[in-house]
Amino acid sequence: MSAQIIEGKKISDMIREEIKAETAELLAKGIVPGLAVVLVGDDPASKVYVGSKEKACVQLGFYSEVHRLAEHTTEQELLALIDKLNNQDTINGILVQLPLPKHINEKAVIDAIRVEKDVDGFHPQSVGNLSIGDDSLLPCTPAGVIELIKRSGVDIAGKNAVVIGRSNIVGKPVAMLLLRENATVTIAHSRTANMEELARQADILVVAIGKPKAIGRSYVKPGAVVIDVGINRLPDGKLCGDVDYEDCLDAAGYITPVPGGVGPMTITMLMKNTITAAKRANGIGV
Repeated sequence: MSAQIIEGKKISDMIREEIKAETAELLAKGIVPGLAVVLVGDDPASKVYVGSKEKACVQLGFYSEVHRLAEHTTEQELLALIDKLNNQDTINGILVQLPLPKHINEKAVIDAIRVEKDVDGFHPQSVGNLSIGDDSLLPCTPAGVIELIKRSGVDIAGKNAVVIGRSNIVGKPVAMLLLRENATVTIAHSRTANMEELARQADILVVAIGKPKAIGRSYVKPGAVVIDVGINRLPDGKLCGDVDYEDCLDAAGYITPVPGGVGPMTITMLMKNTITAAKRANGIGV
């Protein structure tokens, strides 16, 4: 029996339609959600991401600013721009595209973004709010993972969830979000001794380790939900995830493909965060 494929594009489109309707309601009240994206340097992948974010803003009716800065921009210049955007009423969300050039301190930049405009969910205060269960803007990829699971009709409460990977961007926050949804959560990582055995106990398996096809069917409990956050480029130029998709297809109950699984959700959740920030800035309950 082949797994049900979780189509990220379809679910992402559904959420975007909801955001479009919410935006129309705000526009009728004279409120325009605004997102500023800052790109420093010429990283090709970052340029593509920034272009996609710009396009999403246009499609959804948001106000959008893209600040493309030269590679040699100083940390002081970048922090001055963030300060300006923090105080700009037309901007509800600020996103600084990572990675930054080596001479700029990433932490100083993330810390400088006002927490209510932190649509990436990376600010220490956002992370703290998430960990104690307070209201906060959620990191986009982990929030997208939760939406994929829920909108596939899977009830997370009471399930055993195993997250392979402990990064600050995906592993840790997705574990906290699964915990918030009342799953029993285990985090496995490069030093975990019995990873295969642990993974096989998971009703929900989330993989984010950045290693192509590292996780095969021997890690998958029959019928489990398998969410592959990895995106890797093989020598032949093809994209693949951290999960060996073909190998796991008839073991899993639900599985995300790469590309077309988690990927489309990240920018959509960024847009959702921006509209949430716009509502809060205007005293509208979310």
